[in-house]
Amino acid sequence: MNENLLSKLTVIILTYKTNREILSNCLKSIDEKVKIKIIENSENFENEKEFLSNFSNLTIECTGKNLGFGGGNNFGFNKTNTKFVLALSPDTICDKDFFENIKLYLKDNLDFSLIGVSYYQNQPFPTYGYFNKSKKKETLIDSLIDVDWIAGCAMLINLDKYKNKTVFDENIFIYFEDFDICFQAKKNGGKVFSSKLLLIEHLGNKGSLAADPNFKDIAQNFKDWHWTWSQFYFYKKNYNYFYAMKECFFKMTKSLIKMFFYKLLRNKDAFNNSKYRFSGFFNSMIGKKSYYRIED
Repeated sequence: MNENLLSKLTVIILTYKTNREILSNCLKSIDEKVKIKIIENSENFENEKEFLSNFSNLTIECTGKNLGFGGGNNFGFNKTNTKFVLALSPDTICDKDFFENIKLYLKDNLDFSLIGVSYYQNQPFPTYGYFNKSKKKETLIDSLIDVDWIAGCAMLINLDKYKNKTVFDENIFIYFEDFDICFQAKKNGGKVFSSKLLLIEHLGNKGSLAADPNFKDIAQNFKDWHWTWSQFYFYKKNYNYFYAMKECFFKMTKSLIKMFFYKLLRNKDAFNNSKYRFSGFFNSMIGKKSYYRIED
């Protein structure tokens, strides 16, 4: 009976020309009884035959173009027929007990929209938090904590809570999409939890072509632009325009001042860092879509 619970789950792994070894390590950490669907955010998935022959529970689909984090995952969700999906970054490795423990949350008597994971103790970044920082943690059952947001690298999602399986806001190309879906879930009366039992290792920023050292500078510009664009958009969407201005104005002004300062010093790298941060803020502020992309 317990084993059948895993048939209600599909693991969605969104890739974009991801390093072969990193992706393979992620796949090896997934229980063989769980369906896995790789969604390649481009026209072609390299080494497709190799991966399909090595993992019998795997299927692969290409989006045809880079739809971003939200668009790519939504594409994958609409290709599944299970109630639950685990949106898993390819640069993660699941603990050996991960899928035995996840069965606890696949039962029909647990009401939730999203459940996040925990990192091993040696990883410094938080996996959950609160929009109101003064809010206290509340443990509802032994392994779950009631939270406001969870990290986007691994999210258990109840698709029954989402109309047409549209979970992510596709206006956000990357960054802040995890905050946004959690904010929206809580706003609509949904429950967001963090699990103490679902442990992963997260390499961080290794899941796409941008991890290639040859793309280091381009990837940094990409990150700077999208981080600031998405930050302003998140505040504007979920609070209001004036709140977004209040939260971002100092950072935007600081980036502008630094841009001119490093231009005078002829420090090209520091100038670009500031320029792309300012550009992201400014374009989001004036209502332009998230358009900046890395071309192959």
